[in-house]
Amino acid sequence: MAITVETLDKLERRITLSLAADALQNEVDARLKKLARTVKADGFRPGKVPMNVVAQRYGYSVQYEVVNDKLGEAFAKAAQEAQLRVAGQPRISEKEGGPVDGQIQFDATFEVYPEVTIGDLSAIELERVSADVNDAAIDRTVEILRKQRRTFAQRPATEGAADGDRVTIDFEGKIDGVPFEGGKAEGFQFLVGEGQMLEAFEKAVRGMKTGESKTFPLAFPEDYHGKDVAGKEADFLVTVKKVEAQNLPEMTEEFIKSLGIADGTVESLRADIKKNLEREVKFRVLARNKAAAMEALLKAVEFDLPNSLVAAEGDRLVEGARADLKARGIKDADKAPIPAEMFKPQAERRVRLGLTVAELVKANNLQAKPEQIQAHIEELAQSYEQPAQVIAWYMSDRQRMAEVEAVVIESNVSEFIFSKAKVTDKALGFEELMGQQAGA
Repeated sequence: MAITVETLDKLERRITLSLAADALQNEVDARLKKLARTVKADGFRPGKVPMNVVAQRYGYSVQYEVVNDKLGEAFAKAAQEAQLRVAGQPRISEKEGGPVDGQIQFDATFEVYPEVTIGDLSAIELERVSADVNDAAIDRTVEILRKQRRTFAQRPATEGAADGDRVTIDFEGKIDGVPFEGGKAEGFQFLVGEGQMLEAFEKAVRGMKTGESKTFPLAFPEDYHGKDVAGKEADFLVTVKKVEAQNLPEMTEEFIKSLGIADGTVESLRADIKKNLEREVKFRVLARNKAAAMEALLKAVEFDLPNSLVAAEGDRLVEGARADLKARGIKDADKAPIPAEMFKPQAERRVRLGLTVAELVKANNLQAKPEQIQAHIEELAQSYEQPAQVIAWYMSDRQRMAEVEAVVIESNVSEFIFSKAKVTDKALGFEELMGQQAGA
């Protein structure tokens, strides 16, 4: 029998499902009989519980189960016959009026996937960035490694604090003569000249000696994270308790070996740093270019989104936000009242991009090949001390493998878009690239 599909909205459809009442009852009776073989009840031996007792106790739940199963089968069959691509789960309700000619009728309301038509990719203009690892980048990394292992020694009382020194201070701030929350501390430590404090605060402390006190004004920026003091001016009283000069370790063979370089030479250390930086640069460049390609792809499509998919993606984002709060130690994070509406634009973007990428992959055979997945895992593993263990960790879990596959597919799509678009190449400096926030 032909299936009649009623269009309710752009993507919303409705069909009528019919289930034979006698067939449903027969299935319910069969399942209750099967259940009666094992069900237990006070006063009866197992398998000897009367059917009327079994039906009274389990009849409703078995009937609900049977109807759900049969409706699921009927809907799947109807959708297949009508060649419908169903998005999300259908909403099914029984029609009023009871059975008609022995048939119980239900309305199934659902959404279908949109037709995704991708525009002319050759009309897209894209900027493709690249970056190299130079000696200056290696030098900065060496200095970071030295600073991570630096020690401190107290300066004589006659010497003032300089950049790189660690100072221990007591301070108290007041606004209009009134102390404010978070404006007072004792035994507080920070490194001068490393941006840990506001510039005006560091400037005031720079040059101060142990035991010295100073009062100075400080204007909080308008965008300061502490909203109660943002844009206001405070007076601070600071007393320096201790000034310690930093001692950076010398580039000795022993120090270099402590960094995991077996032969302890500067050349090997720099070579290792360069290899690691090149790997990081590669991933950042790929992420930056992929983000540009995906953004351009979104601009090349326009179609309606299934509300069910957007709602499901919004729920996932809410759960992700709760998990993030929980990871930060927020109490009752799993019950946090986070409205899904605040994630709607992000959810819509993800759904639109997901449907577009899926269409592009299907139309151009951009699926991830096994050798691509393997190569990506091996590359990820190279940044760890035990690469073989990392590879095994990925290979042993389907979810992790699926995540890698998704990354490879995105890379394939990105490369395909760049191959079709009008591309302008741009070389970025190392610092410029590392300072960018890449993302899809």
